[in-house]
Amino acid sequence: MIIKELNGKVPSTGEGTFVAENASLIGDVQTGRNCSIWYGAVLRGDVGPIRLGDNVNIQDCAVLHATTDVSEVIIGNNVSVGHNAIVHGARIGNDVLIGMGAIVMDNAVIPDGTVIAAGAVVLENKVLEPGIWAGVPAKKVKDASDRITSMAHDNAMHYIEYKEWYR
Repeated sequence: MIIKELNGKVPSTGEGTFVAENASLIGDVQTGRNCSIWYGAVLRGDVGPIRLGDNVNIQDCAVLHATTDVSEVIIGNNVSVGHNAIVHGARIGNDVLIGMGAIVMDNAVIPDGTVIAAGAVVLENKVLEPGIWAGVPAKKVKDASDRITSMAHDNAMHYIEYKEWYR
């Protein structure tokens, strides 16, 4: 794993966090408890902070980054960021699933209990309502429900189990 200090900022990980051997955490990165940062993931906190809540999983080859003096990455609790997804300077609520290959751009706001479908693109400055969002650009395809929130939450809980296989 690459855990690199940059400009006086040292990445820190919370108790019980798993970081894969080839994941990269650079600069101003902080994770909560029981997170998992999977193979090939890059959390590059060089131009803006990256903050993860508890029980967050950043899956294989996902990238988290920001834009200088424009944005930061803030992710709540019980969040899954899918394989090859990009979260670029966005705010992500609790119990959220960002699908594989999805892109969430600067200053987008993803509320609690929301799913961003695989391959969807959430444009910069877009403030979403809870539900399921899909397409390019992302459009709401299903209203919020307890089932959607539960699905996102459960996905994050599964990753707590998976990370223990690797620790």
